Amino acid sequence: MATSIVLFGPPGAGKGTQAGKIVATTGKPQISTGDMLRAALTAGTPLGLAAKQFMDAGALVPDDVIIGLIEERLTLPDAVNGVLFDGFPRTIAQAEALSSIAEVEVVIAIEVPDERIVERICGRFTCGQCGAVFHDSFNPTSVDGVCDSCGSSEMKRRADDNEETVRTRLEAYHTQTAPLSDWYGERGLFVAVDGDQGIDHVGDAILIALDSL
Repeated sequence: MATSIVLFGPPGAGKGTQAGKIVATTGKPQISTGDMLRAALTAGTPLGLAAKQFMDAGALVPDDVIIGLIEERLTLPDAVNGVLFDGFPRTIAQAEALSSIAEVEVVIAIEVPDERIVERICGRFTCGQCGAVFHDSFNPTSVDGVCDSCGSSEMKRRADDNEETVRTRLEAYHTQTAPLSDWYGERGLFVAVDGDQGIDHVGDAILIALDSL
């Protein structure tokens, strides 16, 4: 069985950026349950239709349906050497189910203090015209309210990028997902990476962890 990598961390930890680097280094395709659900819904597969019933009712898609989607995804040719699981598993129950269909070689957690996460997420905004991303502290526009890329003054902030919502998401993460650190640690698979540093430094730490395998 090909070996795969799990990447997780709190919202705003920079998983998306680092996932791209892992894919480029290892050649393992990045897969997320959200992407698989959308693809299955579009294709109208049996599992996609099963998931749709729960989604239409406003309920969470059960783990057995998610695991079924992953099992199907792992049969595709590009997954022959394993995959990068981005944001899955989210719970110990999902990790246990995943262990029955995939061999995980390493689990990398990008760890960032809550206060830094709140600062990162609540300060970000985008240009409504070209999509360029800015931040109040880390990447402000040269001229207040004007996009450096296209000159538009149409700036937007996501409605859920507020402190109350972010802290609620962090609480859910600490309750449901953070326990995976101990679960995978007991199996000798867990590596923690300090995400409260520059993007390149985080990437270097992840590559060092991969090189040590």
